[in-house]
Amino acid sequence: MAKKISYSFEFFPPNTPEGIKNLADTRQQLSAFKPEFYSVTFGAGGSTRDRTLETVLEIKKEGFNAVPHISGISSTKAEIKTLLDQYRQYDIKHLVALRGDVPQGEVPSGDFKHANELVSFIRQETNDYFHIEVAAYPEYIV
Repeated sequence: MAKKISYSFEFFPPNTPEGIKNLADTRQQLSAFKPEFYSVTFGAGGSTRDRTLETVLEIKKEGFNAVPHISGISSTKAEIKTLLDQYRQYDIKHLVALRGDVPQGEVPSGDFKHANELVSFIRQETNDYFHIEVAAYPEYIV
C-alpha cells in the first residue's frame, strides 16, 4: 500500500505591499503541489505576531489552509491566551507550536522554556480545540 506524502510550505509574513503581492503569487504557483497547508512564522520572540495573523487570514480568504506558528519563547501565558482567543475568534483550529528563537542580543524570557510546556498550556486552556503540529531538535537529548 502506497503512503500518501503530505506537503506544507512555510512563509514569513511580508511587511511591504510588494512582499504581499509576491507571497500571493508564490502561493498560487505552489498550489500545484497541493500542499496540506501553508504555515506562517511567528518571528523571533514573536516579532511578527500581528502580521502572522494578518497573513493567515489572507491565505484563508484565498481558500487555502493556513496555519500560524505560535512560539513560547519570550511569551507570557497571558499573551498566549490572548492569541489563542484571537485564533478561535477567526475559526483557526490548527497551530504549529514551537519553542521559538530568542531575538539576537536578548536573554530568553517568558513563561515557556520548551515547546512541550507551550503545548501543555494550549491544551489546558483550549482542550482539543486546536490540532497542534510541533517541531523538535532530534539531535538534542534532554
